[in-house]
Amino acid sequence: MEEICVVTTVVDERTVAGVLADAAVAAHLAACAQVGGQVDSTYWWQQRVETHSEWSVQFKTALDRADALVEQIQANHPYDVPEILVNRVQSNSDYAAWIHEQTRP
Repeated sequence: MEEICVVTTVVDERTVAGVLADAAVAAHLAACAQVGGQVDSTYWWQQRVETHSEWSVQFKTALDRADALVEQIQANHPYDVPEILVNRVQSNSDYAAWIHEQTRP
């Protein structure tokens, strides 16, 4: 088993999720990106509870590309305070090798 990173964010429109996914893969910052179905998020914002529909995006990347990926997501994210979670995960070595290969320009 080898480590890779899964970077996750959410946005308020499906088209924005697609743009973030496409940009990350095109730049070789992620080997792949998956846009998940609509979810309802409830959170505190500006001193009140808000509930809105959001789309999740999961990016699979190599450990050494995670920081650059996070920077790209932050630069293009529509939220003032975007949720960007970075998780190191174990993967089979063949998949990890594929992730590593695809994240090299």
